[in-house]
Amino acid sequence: MESTGDRAGVKSLVNAGARLDRLPASGFHRRLATLIGAGMFFDGFDLFLAANVLGALAQSGFSNLQMNGRFASATFIGMTIGALCSGWIGDRLGRRVTYQVNLLIFGGASVAAALAPDMEFLIAARFVMGIGLGAEIVVGYASFTEFLPPAVRGRWLGILGMPMQIALFVGALVGLLIIPSFGWRPMFWIAAVGAGVVWYMRKNIPESPRWLEHKGRFDEAEAVLRRIEAQCPQPLPPPAAAAAARAPTSFYSRQFLQRLFVGSVTVIVLNVVVFGFLTFVPTFFVKAGFSVQKSLGFSTIMTLGGPVGGFIALYLSDRIGRKKLLVGSALLTALVGCFYPYAGNGLLITLVGFILVTVLYVNSTTAYSMFVPELFPTDVRLRGVGTCHTIGRIAGASAPLMVVPLYSAYGVAGVIALMVGFLLAQALVVWTLGIEPRFQSLEALDVTQADGEAVEAVAR
Repeated sequence: MESTGDRAGVKSLVNAGARLDRLPASGFHRRLATLIGAGMFFDGFDLFLAANVLGALAQSGFSNLQMNGRFASATFIGMTIGALCSGWIGDRLGRRVTYQVNLLIFGGASVAAALAPDMEFLIAARFVMGIGLGAEIVVGYASFTEFLPPAVRGRWLGILGMPMQIALFVGALVGLLIIPSFGWRPMFWIAAVGAGVVWYMRKNIPESPRWLEHKGRFDEAEAVLRRIEAQCPQPLPPPAAAAAARAPTSFYSRQFLQRLFVGSVTVIVLNVVVFGFLTFVPTFFVKAGFSVQKSLGFSTIMTLGGPVGGFIALYLSDRIGRKKLLVGSALLTALVGCFYPYAGNGLLITLVGFILVTVLYVNSTTAYSMFVPELFPTDVRLRGVGTCHTIGRIAGASAPLMVVPLYSAYGVAGVIALMVGFLLAQALVVWTLGIEPRFQSLEALDVTQADGEAVEAVAR
């Protein structure tokens, strides 16, 4: 049995995919979800704290609307680099190495941000933080995907997405409690300490057996699989027959490029909508004449929709499928968004905003945690996901540059019109070109290069 080296296409006796797919959900899956999810939580906290910090920075005179836009753009530029690099490094060196390094990057940069003497330094620190944030989102979901049996993959990926949705609300709540009394700097300290704790907790997290098998490291894959199987209820059903060896996936095959296009459009829309709108919500309230404390209070209530939307997504993903859930939530978000600019007073606009955030995060959880990682084969999964996020981050970096002039010229209605247009585009692309991964093994969803055709039996 081979033990080292890259042996893509060589027949393996490990049969990692089938052995993982026949396992029941167990303590192993719960522990893995906790360790990866803890990192996702603090990444989410760090990512969404911008929405709380920017309003306070503008009111205190430390920053202004234009500098806030540069801060948001720096986040996305960093996330673009992080997503791209983590994809290539993760497929080359492994999933485990990548998501540990990214925690060190964004944790250290969070310390620098907390100590920032001026807005220029804070923007630079935020750029470095963005590199770690972009990497965690790519590697966390894609890695967990490779451990899950298809019968419950959507539900468990939805569970993994919950920490980020909860982080949205917790970040807003902590901001409400801390920023008015202690300023914005403690927010970055919380993120830094959390990243350090999680890094230590998951030092012994296992490498993906599917990735080890692909790399020809069969002995290591076998050892990891035996440890996982020992943690599951016995006896275990026999695995399916091993899939035939296949050639490495080509980045230039029609099927791969189609999936890359669908994934990229999905992520582009979410980056523009989530961060072009939600990041500026507290600032919009401040500009409308509300105090920072009231602004943070309204936005905190709205962000409760994040975990609610995440829960709805994990409940429905294995029942109606990723494709219908993505299209339906995109259309519903666009519909609710049309009412948002006309909601009027603080209480009503907060209620409509809560509904808007809820359906938006049904879409976000389904896309980020389930649909996009399932599009790509093991040998290029992180590169495929990373490329989608890279393209999405480029769009996200330009979102604040679109939002600021739109808001200045047309108010919140102009920003909402941009959001609705992007959501309709996502619904169209996913419905016409997307596949349905529900209940399918990852190997069955592989893009097959040998005959130039994808396994598209579940495409519609």
